[in-house]
Amino acid sequence: MDRGIRDVDDVLRLLDDLFAAGADRWTDGAADWWDAFYADRARPVPFFVDKPDENLVEWLDRGVIAPGGRVLDLGCGPGRNARYLAARGFTVDAVDLSPAAIAWAEERAREAGAAVRFHRGDAFTLAGTVLRGPYDLVHDSGCFHHLPPHRRISYLSLLDRVLAPGGHLALTCFAAGAMGSELDDADFYRESRLHGGLAYTPESLRRIFSGLTEVELRRMRDEPADSARFGEDFLWAALFRAPRGARPPAGPGAAAVR
Repeated sequence: MDRGIRDVDDVLRLLDDLFAAGADRWTDGAADWWDAFYADRARPVPFFVDKPDENLVEWLDRGVIAPGGRVLDLGCGPGRNARYLAARGFTVDAVDLSPAAIAWAEERAREAGAAVRFHRGDAFTLAGTVLRGPYDLVHDSGCFHHLPPHRRISYLSLLDRVLAPGGHLALTCFAAGAMGSELDDADFYRESRLHGGLAYTPESLRRIFSGLTEVELRRMRDEPADSARFGEDFLWAALFRAPRGARPPAGPGAAAVR
């Protein structure tokens, strides 16, 4: 008889275990799956290209995001955006679950002469230890939409712990009607699968990140193959700003959640 649940972390771990092993993409146990994903670098995966996101470039060029400062790049993959941010004068911490992704990112960074600190592991576990805020920018291009619904709590807690007052969250994720699963949250638990990632509407993103101020929320622009920027119009490009003063945790017990 198991009566081990006593806090939010215990509940989150229980919900993690409701998913089939093959659906586990967000914890340390998923590293092997992602390593296999990154094994063939020649695969026609859109974000394998060595280009920064078009929205990130635009926000920096327009001065919406101030240059310099500290950045946390979540789910950095081969490190294309991390290297770009380093080249724009930021101090960058970049994290990914996959050793293969980190190895590829480090190779590219060495070739480009980019100073990026890459970390292999679960960002929720590393936040507050290896990944120490405050960060002026938390950047996420494709990580958030691979989280199961209950891990949004962990995500908001991470922001509460590391995002500087007045700092920005730059988020790229699947757009409903274009890419990703549109099942209701509860159905993912009934089916024990994430169906490749979750689609979001603008309204759902605004509700989830209601503790932040919306700066811009639009579809990513589709970029041609010869462009120096990455862009796919099946994604949202969202920029949110944290309050300038201290802000409360995102929900009951959220500050302690990993």
